[in-house]
Amino acid sequence: MRHRVKKKHFDRTKEQRMALYRSLLLALIREERIETSLQRAKAVRSMAERLITLAKKGDLASRRRALAILPNRSAIKKLFEDIAPRYEGRNGGYTRILKLPSRRIGDGCELAILELVE
Repeated sequence: MRHRVKKKHFDRTKEQRMALYRSLLLALIREERIETSLQRAKAVRSMAERLITLAKKGDLASRRRALAILPNRSAIKKLFEDIAPRYEGRNGGYTRILKLPSRRIGDGCELAILELVE
């Protein structure tokens, strides 16, 4: 039974799941738009929103917390210096999920585009 199971596990251990999330977050910050499965996009969306909100504070403690989540200095630099200032007037809703009409050839899962809102 699935009682009280909130998050998607993707049939992975916690470490593998976090590695997946980190790689998707890194790609999202670098490219500002990624194509992935719909379920992965929904799972990564909340982490991306939290990171951008953290980056909007801009202090040293926030930068260190962001580095703990995503240990890539160049991505954190871009997040704090380029992405966060764009959303100063916005309270949340920094990302958008667009469903793609086609499905993946191999397993037929729904595809989506996760992108940063302009």
